[in-house]
Amino acid sequence: MELRDYLRLLRIHWLPLLLGLVLGSALALGFSLLQPKVYTADSNALVTVTAPGNTGPSISSESLARSKVNSFVEIGSWRSVAEEAATVLGIDDSPESLVTRVKVTNPTDTTIIRVTANAPSPEEARDLAEAWVRGMITVISEVEGVPDPATGGITVTPGDSARLPTAPSSPNVKQNVAIGALLGLLLAAGYAVIRTALDRKIRTPEAVSEQTGLSVVGTLPLTPELAKGSGLLPLEPGSEAASSLRLLAEATRELRTNLQYTNIDEPPKAIVMTSPQPGGGKSTTASNLAIVLAQAGQPVVLIDTDLRRPRIAALWNLDNAAGLTDALAGRADVDDVTHYVGPEGMLRVITSGRIPPNPSEVLGSQRMLQLVADLGRDAMVIMDAPPLSPVTDAAILAAHADGALLVVGTGKTTIDALQHATESLSRVNAKPLGVVMNRVPTKGSGRASYGYSSEYRTYYGSQETVPSAAAPVTVIPQRPGAGSDRGSARRGR
Repeated sequence: MELRDYLRLLRIHWLPLLLGLVLGSALALGFSLLQPKVYTADSNALVTVTAPGNTGPSISSESLARSKVNSFVEIGSWRSVAEEAATVLGIDDSPESLVTRVKVTNPTDTTIIRVTANAPSPEEARDLAEAWVRGMITVISEVEGVPDPATGGITVTPGDSARLPTAPSSPNVKQNVAIGALLGLLLAAGYAVIRTALDRKIRTPEAVSEQTGLSVVGTLPLTPELAKGSGLLPLEPGSEAASSLRLLAEATRELRTNLQYTNIDEPPKAIVMTSPQPGGGKSTTASNLAIVLAQAGQPVVLIDTDLRRPRIAALWNLDNAAGLTDALAGRADVDDVTHYVGPEGMLRVITSGRIPPNPSEVLGSQRMLQLVADLGRDAMVIMDAPPLSPVTDAAILAAHADGALLVVGTGKTTIDALQHATESLSRVNAKPLGVVMNRVPTKGSGRASYGYSSEYRTYYGSQETVPSAAAPVTVIPQRPGAGSDRGSARRGR
């Protein structure tokens, strides 16, 4: 993983990381507060050796004292010392329990004996340390004998009285909280890494390119309108009332531009709009692409070729009593089932019509191929087809079209489904024109990962708002001779 991958991981999973940090700190703090407080006090004693007739220590005496100190440290753990300390303190604690609360050490290169005592209160810790030193002096005197100035000997002298501890030595709240925070952060980071490794959903354009080799030709933002189930752009260019629609309109125009560059010498004239799985938003994307193409002066025919779950008629609020299947069956002329939508009639919509029992055969028929060819002479044909899984309708259409655009739901469609869709196209020698990432988050942790930064939203959201709350879509009356009840007004009429 590169640095940008870790940064993206941090942006996506910042909340679990923060929760792990806070939860780990809270648990460590609670654990620390529940633990009994332990206070620690130190008391020292000095070991000296005097030679016969000398009044002070010599070099040889210093060496002998150092050699004796190690033995005296071991004496510090004897039961007899604990009994002497208990007698001095006047307590009934067993020698075994007292020994566990005391530690006797010798600082390096010294003849000092250091006694460290632990107790539930500062006073008890101080008293125990001092009593332990006294007990050791008593036992050492019994073992070594009382030193005689005439003959010399070993003397253990108590040092200053133990200081009263001002704070508990255990639990160390700051250290425990720091360790708890670190452990919580590591666990949350492990969760984020494992979840990312196991996540097969499409979330970035890089994942699409790496896993399928296809280019992402468009990234369409998730707007409140799309979240509510609509999201069609107004037919008049620049009449988007809400900033979210302006953002969607600009992203769709970028898709239009990228589509024109897929083949500069022979731009696609017949495009199949499909998706690996249902719910990717292909119908709305096909409709909006048709709208922005018509806004640019390109004649467009939008055909609902999803003969299993047609959506175009409901999306555009058009009559679906007769449509594509009726024209293919010879029950109506193509003009009779064509809805001329918007100003100047640059956009025509053909709904699905009656759902046949054999959609694949209908879409693969010679009449269907001829219809697309005829319409494509003077217009770009966009066909809203069923998903590539589990039916083959879209693959059949794409095999005879100029290519297919695969619309994927960001955070919903899986890499496996997209790979299966590309394999379905390759089996019939259909050309994938690219992938359109739909419903890309513009807020929250996924915003920066998918390219919709705050600057992007500000730039396209700062334009002057047209004072039209919902620009209606006009349906132009059909050509003479067409059915008079085919086109009904869409939103706002």
